[in-house]
Amino acid sequence: MTDPEQSFAGPPLTVPYDTNIPRGCYDQLLITITGQFNPDASVFTVDLCRGGDIAMHMKLHFDDDGGQSVVRNSMVSGEWGTVERELSCFPFARGDPFELKILCTDSEFKVTGNGDYLFEFKHRIQELDSINHLGIYNDATLTGVSMDTLP
Repeated sequence: MTDPEQSFAGPPLTVPYDTNIPRGCYDQLLITITGQFNPDASVFTVDLCRGGDIAMHMKLHFDDDGGQSVVRNSMVSGEWGTVERELSCFPFARGDPFELKILCTDSEFKVTGNGDYLFEFKHRIQELDSINHLGIYNDATLTGVSMDTLP
């Protein structure tokens, strides 16, 4: 259950989708994104931002040199950091519905896809409450975006 402070009414669910995170990120913030990938999907991108910085840039590639990948990085003061690609699984398929969950903890973002653990991304921007923007881009139709606080 979402408490009244966390009730969230965002813009219409069109891609690109850009919205503010009302209180910024914090420990136990859970962002849930649901939708359906386009039948010809190539990439799907989610960015968590602070001003011109990107705290976590996540790009799902449906065809990355013949394979599938989820590339993560951050950009601080105009400089990209170290790319991360390690992945436990890729539970997505073109044309299929999806559920992506991003849990913010004190030390990292923990990400699951369709109920499967995908990866952890250690915070490179430590001032979590300054990470206050969510952007969703590329090859999908969204059905829901929610922000809740876990108990």
